[in-house]
Amino acid sequence: MSKASDSTGDRSQEPLRFEPEPAENSQPWVEKLDDGYPKPEPLVGDSDEAHVERSVSGIGRRAILGLLALSLIFGAAGGAGATVLLLGGLNGSGDIGTQIRQTLVSEQSATVSVAEQISPAIVTIEVTTTSGESVGSGVIYSADGWIITNRHVVDGATAMTIHLEDGRDFPGRVYGIDTLTDLAIVKVDATGLTAATLGRSSAIQVGQTAIAIGSPLGVYTNSVTAGIISAIGREITTESGRLDGLLQTDAAINPGNSGGALVDSSGAVIGINTAISTEGAGIGFAIPIDIARPIMEQALAGIELSRPWIGIRYVALNRRTAAENNLTLFQGAWISGGAESGVVPGSPAEAAGLADGDIVTKVQGVLIDDLHPLQDLLVQYSPGTVIVLDVLRAGATVQISVTLGIRPNQ
Repeated sequence: MSKASDSTGDRSQEPLRFEPEPAENSQPWVEKLDDGYPKPEPLVGDSDEAHVERSVSGIGRRAILGLLALSLIFGAAGGAGATVLLLGGLNGSGDIGTQIRQTLVSEQSATVSVAEQISPAIVTIEVTTTSGESVGSGVIYSADGWIITNRHVVDGATAMTIHLEDGRDFPGRVYGIDTLTDLAIVKVDATGLTAATLGRSSAIQVGQTAIAIGSPLGVYTNSVTAGIISAIGREITTESGRLDGLLQTDAAINPGNSGGALVDSSGAVIGINTAISTEGAGIGFAIPIDIARPIMEQALAGIELSRPWIGIRYVALNRRTAAENNLTLFQGAWISGGAESGVVPGSPAEAAGLADGDIVTKVQGVLIDDLHPLQDLLVQYSPGTVIVLDVLRAGATVQISVTLGIRPNQ
């Protein structure tokens, strides 16, 4: 498991309230007694008025109290009936309390169902290197023995054993290492394996359920923890370098969970667990499955893993970074290399005419923002593809075509 650290007036007065004034006599047909209870206006002659007032005073309170009691009885009965209906009825099989308890455990039952569904597709990876042994996790995504894991789990491996949940062991080999982020593809010679269902991380929302599964500490295999998606689009720096566009979760992730799955409430994989924060508890990170998908498909096709590349060093703009650099635009990728040029010599960006100070605002018409960072938009295309970038230069927007290259090893 990589350890990481995040890189990233006055109150208004109370609004005036305007309320209509009550009419002087909004109920002209009702009088008020001294005790505050209403009584109908008498419909009798003057000679019977005293008798009517005595009758109302004598029975008014008893009648009203009786009506209130009946209202409470019918209200309670109606509430109980509504509860039974909402819970699907008693059906003669139990009381209301039992059905409420069944409702409360439905979410836990969903987590149990997800754990049962995904566990057979999670593997423990035991790695031997020249410096010792380590353990991580992986996710089977094809029944033919294709597994995705973290680069830092298998980097430098001289031997590897893949342990399945059912107790079977297979020797494994590294098929390819991702040049963009902390991912790798591992292959075992086996068929008929249980493969995980892959989801779509582009539809993830903050606050939705997130379930992590892996082998924490290399000992507690197929451990399941649950939480939520705490944030999306996180950028962190790890021992392996900078990672962008990550999912943040409070589902417990520990060393040994690296390469394991982060799944949603349907059991679909939405991320690959990769790092934890050393500065706080309940702060874990996963690489979105949409970032991993292209290299997973390349492996299935039997081609070498590769990532698209344009060759720029840039700052991802937001309101803070824009203000710090006196820029009027707070979305996009600002080409700026600091002490060195923001455009890599010999890169596709140089060939296309991109320059320091340019701000790339769109890729193929899609706006670059916090939810759609430049790198996430680029990974959808294969090397060799020609894409069109919208670029803000000297206050004017120009469109520049770039032929994507192959990202070099970092």
